[in-house]
Amino acid sequence: MLTNNLGYPRIGSNRELKKACEQYWSNTITNKQLMQIGKTLRHENWQLQKNAGIDLIPSNDFSFYDQVLDMSFTVGAIPERFHKIILSTKNSELDLYFSMARGYQKEDLDITAMEMTKWFDTNYHYLVPEFTKNQVFKLFSTKIVDEFYEAKQAGIITKPVIIGPVTYLLLGKEKESGFHRIELIKNLLPVYLDILQKLSNLHVEWIQFDEPYLSLDLSPAEKKAFVYVYTEIRKQFPAIKIILTTYFEGLKDNLNTAVTLPVHALHIDLVRCPDQLNGILEMLPERMKLSLGVVDGRNIWKNDFIISLDLINSAIQKIGKERIFISPSCSLIHSPCDLKLENDEKTLPSEVKQWMSFAKQKVDEVVLLKQLASLDLTNQKNKTDPTNIEIITKLKNNQDVIRSKETSLLIHNYDVKQRVKEITIRDAQRNQSFASRKYSQKRKLNLPLFPTTTIGSFPQTPLVRSWRSQYKKGELTLIEYNKLIAEETKQSIVWQEEIGLDVLVHGEFERNDMVEYFGEQLAGFAFSKNGWVQSYGSRCVKPPIIYGDVHRPKPMTVFWSVYAQSLSSKVVKGMLTGPVTILQWSFVRNDQPRSETCNQIALAIRDEVLDLEKAGIKIIQIDEPALREGLPLRKSQWQAYLSWAVNAFRISASGVNDETQIHTHMCYSEFNDIIQHISDMDADVITIECSRSQMDLLDVFADFNYPNEIGPGIYDIHSPRVPSKAEMVDLMNKAKRFIPVDQLWVNPDCGLKTRHWDETKKALIEMVAAAKKLRECVN
Repeated sequence: MLTNNLGYPRIGSNRELKKACEQYWSNTITNKQLMQIGKTLRHENWQLQKNAGIDLIPSNDFSFYDQVLDMSFTVGAIPERFHKIILSTKNSELDLYFSMARGYQKEDLDITAMEMTKWFDTNYHYLVPEFTKNQVFKLFSTKIVDEFYEAKQAGIITKPVIIGPVTYLLLGKEKESGFHRIELIKNLLPVYLDILQKLSNLHVEWIQFDEPYLSLDLSPAEKKAFVYVYTEIRKQFPAIKIILTTYFEGLKDNLNTAVTLPVHALHIDLVRCPDQLNGILEMLPERMKLSLGVVDGRNIWKNDFIISLDLINSAIQKIGKERIFISPSCSLIHSPCDLKLENDEKTLPSEVKQWMSFAKQKVDEVVLLKQLASLDLTNQKNKTDPTNIEIITKLKNNQDVIRSKETSLLIHNYDVKQRVKEITIRDAQRNQSFASRKYSQKRKLNLPLFPTTTIGSFPQTPLVRSWRSQYKKGELTLIEYNKLIAEETKQSIVWQEEIGLDVLVHGEFERNDMVEYFGEQLAGFAFSKNGWVQSYGSRCVKPPIIYGDVHRPKPMTVFWSVYAQSLSSKVVKGMLTGPVTILQWSFVRNDQPRSETCNQIALAIRDEVLDLEKAGIKIIQIDEPALREGLPLRKSQWQAYLSWAVNAFRISASGVNDETQIHTHMCYSEFNDIIQHISDMDADVITIECSRSQMDLLDVFADFNYPNEIGPGIYDIHSPRVPSKAEMVDLMNKAKRFIPVDQLWVNPDCGLKTRHWDETKKALIEMVAAAKKLRECVN
């Protein structure tokens, strides 16, 4: 058997990559310095895996921003608007690369960034490739080859990881009509063959082609593309061993296609879909090896070795050890780096920590599973071998830890379980329909046409973050800390009034993260100090850890919402994160259905909503940016998920009176297939991210005749560029073609926490001016 890792976190245990990229963008380090930091991280990761005993170590799993952007850069799929940057002698290739991700606004150039969306059903974001009908591909970057050679020079033979050509095209988007992107496969494949030739010249043995779309619903043309691609690759490079890698779902109806492809090995996700193993073992051809994804690459819980060994032994009995790889279920990019860095008993109790495993520990689990599966205890000598005794002891310790969860008082709260059982249909229903509620809300709020607001957060400056750090270290008292936050909140309220925003926010300066902040105040949550994972680019998040039954011991946001409202005669929104998003953006317990945990969170948020309403807050926003990303990858499973997810949101929002206006916010999403369910959420106002798609997302709301109010984001907060008033007016005029004027709000795409104040102030002033211009045109 071989051990096979699919990818390792690239950000560094102390977020070295994030810090370095942001220093480069602010011109405080050079291109050469950034490149050296990247090289150091790659070598550390390779050496760590080699030392642990991984046989197939990945390369090209490193990226300065995003692996899909890397692939677009590699195959020359650079949108035409960026060609001016290519022609400029002032810019390096790295500057072009970052401009595609972040936009470009210098001198006489003002170029919008590429669209961003979620990587399958994860909280990772990728840059969406853009394709035209006559798209030309050419080898533009040799990063894949360069990093393989770099590792080889360091004495480490790696397995290059490449996004497969079919998945790459399906991840993209057609930028003009009259074709489907899969039709570009014959244009694209020659570039892949060029890469393979260069790797072949360096005597590569194994290459990992990531084709997660093979686990999704596929059209006949898409299945045909898989056959075409891998047949051509085998013809030209019969000596290169291909691992066709799938994850996040089972092969199911694509199994026949997968096992007939001329590849040397197939990787399957047995964490998400363990039931697929027997069918695959029956159909796997003798020429093909099987990589068993038994260690969860997406969660932080310790592997149950008995369950994994049952799967491994089933495979051994059918096809033999020599045809098996033991692997994580997917790339470990979705896991934090190293559990050994966690040593704070207050935030992460040792009883909870013992149940956990981060990327470094998952690598060790993969190696230990190989050792356990290789043991032959029928030989008496093997039973007394010191090495074997040590391995068997580790198995026993693993099972003791796993069993301790079943009865832990930290996990189980029977009052919470009972409250969930008592949820009724009425708990998920507002008193009246929106058609009736909207008149009560208009009378109470008295807002103009095109009301302006923001999504919630304002820039968290280094100074604000330093206050939080000082408070946590005990260098500031709670009174001193609150006084500083109160002054920052007051300044933001005054400034919002000065520029003329209609509905204000308190800025969320007291919050570290939109999920972590709530988790810190809810029972059943724990937190890491260094459990960072990449969300996009330099944006890293530290997901809360839901280990037990969830409830709200006391109000969480009422104090700051009431304080902010006391500073203004204008409406200040109460800001909450919804139950589905808290679930999706946390590491969730794996000992009960996710729907059960979500309902527990929904009841906690409902309690907070009712307390905000009692305190006089007239608009309450319950953000659900992760609702769509939670969709199962197979459409046949959507209805079951959407039923409990939408119901959980409604439970959280439906206890208020008719005149209290409920908002929600959703991030980059394709809404076409779930528009009925979005309507079923029954939020009075929904804000969505639209600017990068140039309002294209709104057509589905128009076709559906969406009845409630909507705020299509009109400037991209993920880019530092400042849009003009004219640009935002133009976007809203596009929106008017889809949505009636009296249903439209004016707002940014998302929260402004990660932006700087200078660009934020300029952009919001332009946005308010755009709203005023729109009102003039109506009047």
